Amino acid sequence: MGILDSVIGMLGDKTSGSSSSSALVEQIGAMLASNTAGGGLGGLMQSFDRAGLGHVISSWVGSGQNLPISPDQLKQVLGQGKIAEIASSLGLQSNQVAGQLSQLLPHLIDRVTPDGKVPESGIGHTDIAGALAGILGQSKAS
Repeated sequence: MGILDSVIGMLGDKTSGSSSSSALVEQIGAMLASNTAGGGLGGLMQSFDRAGLGHVISSWVGSGQNLPISPDQLKQVLGQGKIAEIASSLGLQSNQVAGQLSQLLPHLIDRVTPDGKVPESGIGHTDIAGALAGILGQSKAS
């Protein structure tokens, strides 16, 4: 099952009251919408830069083709601890979470930066929800 199918399933389950099924979406939202110093999309971009992968996330923000990221590269950027924390909240293995995030993050970040740049006002949960809805709508049309 691909990440878009997983997200569709999680969002569907969310309406039936399953809090664990929406944890991945909530974790991503918290990670991107954080207003703390070093958090949010700006902080994530810095983490990519430190890992030598700034060009990858820049391709997601920019208006060109999105470069892929492997689950192992994503573990480098986010750290094994963050991946394990997300996995624990989902009841999944770290490798599963890293694999799903490596597929979802490029599309999500591309969607929340439609003008090819990070919004000055930051990214809020509403922006992330709208981006996810756009991704899900696109995957259903495919």
